[in-house]
Amino acid sequence: MTSTEGANKTMKLCELDDLASGEVARIDVDGLAVAYARVGDQWFAIDDTCTHAKVSLAGGIVDEDELTIECPKHGALFSLETGAALTFPAIKPVASHTVSVNGDEVFVTISTDADNQDADKQNEATS
Repeated sequence: MTSTEGANKTMKLCELDDLASGEVARIDVDGLAVAYARVGDQWFAIDDTCTHAKVSLAGGIVDEDELTIECPKHGALFSLETGAALTFPAIKPVASHTVSVNGDEVFVTISTDADNQDADKQNEATS
């Protein structure tokens, strides 16, 4: 299921039981790679590409206590909640996206809001 509302696009990620706590997976939404993770009953989605090494974050390790994901290439940590780059060698954030659960289905909403646009502009300016 996919819906578009204004500049936002909502897409089904998976069924509730498809991902165990501490796991991460990847999906493409109109050419944008998105990593999504589950920590207990919380769900998170961020852009999938590490801003330092350009590798998939979905191959990384989720820290359930710190709500972070570690890039598998050089170990940079990103916040699952905000997309902030928390450790070197990454210094640029990735965009974060809204995740919702409706019954047994999990959805992501990709937006072009100011926060995500600002992260994109910061990434372009420092590239």
